Amino acid sequence: MQKRKSALRLTYPNAAGIDVGSESHFVAVPPDRDDEPVREFRSFTEDLHHMAEWLSSCGVDTVAMESTGVYWIPLFELLESKGFTVYLVNARHVKNVSGRKSDVLDCQWLQQLMSYGLLSGAFRPADEICALRAVSRQREMLITYQSRHVQHMQKALTQMNIQLANVIADIVGETGQKIVRAIIAGERDPQKLARMKNYRIKASEEEIVKSLQGTWRQEHLFALKQAVALFDAYSEQLLQCDLQLEQMLGELKKYDSEPINLKKAVRGHATPV
Repeated sequence: MQKRKSALRLTYPNAAGIDVGSESHFVAVPPDRDDEPVREFRSFTEDLHHMAEWLSSCGVDTVAMESTGVYWIPLFELLESKGFTVYLVNARHVKNVSGRKSDVLDCQWLQQLMSYGLLSGAFRPADEICALRAVSRQREMLITYQSRHVQHMQKALTQMNIQLANVIADIVGETGQKIVRAIIAGERDPQKLARMKNYRIKASEEEIVKSLQGTWRQEHLFALKQAVALFDAYSEQLLQCDLQLEQMLGELKKYDSEPINLKKAVRGHATPV
């Protein structure tokens, strides 16, 4: 037992541990650095700055925190901007380390494990890549929301027994949108609507005419109109996302000839967060 204890050495003697929460964060520093080595800080920006000042006054240079939800992001970015080396650690990895006493707080346990080098950080890209990823994820979310309104279009058409989806592959394609928008504009003649089909549509004009004979109930037409309007609203926001991504990718071109600084980008092993 004595031999095992002597094998543990302080790898990060100036490490702190932070238990991240939505309303407040609990922070632990080495016990000999302050009369009150565990403190609670609210999640307001002003309090985060106070936390950084306190950590500096305690001689802390390394911080370990769990990647809880998205609550860690403002704290991570602020501490890193203040010059701290910040490690994001997986909660499951922390729980797998044995030897924790029941009266030790989460932040104290993180601080102890980090001090002895028993935690490895997750991969976090450079700021420019993080920003690019955030906008890309925003774009994916918009596509998901927009697809719901395609379903709403299909539902409204089906409720009027307009079987357009059974004769063309995609109602948000060129032909589908021409017909749907003509219906919203007031066109009800199936012959005129069918003539809007693109030459690539395999269905015959006669089949499309049959699919466009419905009840035209006003409540379903109203729902169709709103679904199209919402679809268009998301299309506009997607366009803005594309423009933003194009601008950000253009700014990243300045790094084409520069070597990748892995030491700056990686905190431990490559577990993406």
